[in-house]
Amino acid sequence: MWLAIGKTLVAAVLISFVSWLSGKKTGLAGFLTALPLTTLLALAFSHMEWGDSNQSVEYAKSVFVAIPVSLLFFLPFLLAQKFELNFWQCYSFGICLLGIGYFAHSYLTRFL
Repeated sequence: MWLAIGKTLVAAVLISFVSWLSGKKTGLAGFLTALPLTTLLALAFSHMEWGDSNQSVEYAKSVFVAIPVSLLFFLPFLLAQKFELNFWQCYSFGICLLGIGYFAHSYLTRFL
């Protein structure tokens, strides 16, 4: 139980800090968000909880494939001005593209 509470607190503090920082130093917040901070935490937490190196390696491989696929979410934001999209349109289209990306991820991870 203490592990779950500790994991929650660490993740919450990290997310809250980067969210707060985005209002002060957008560039730095974007850089920190782009770092695989969530992956670093999740891999360590998963390994601490399950202690299975093979499972951790498979998890890391899945993340490796997912990173470029997950960039699909940002595509509507890159095209927002050209197509005059507002935030919620970009966000919605990005979520839809992530759904498509999930199927690509599922297909690609079969070969690893």
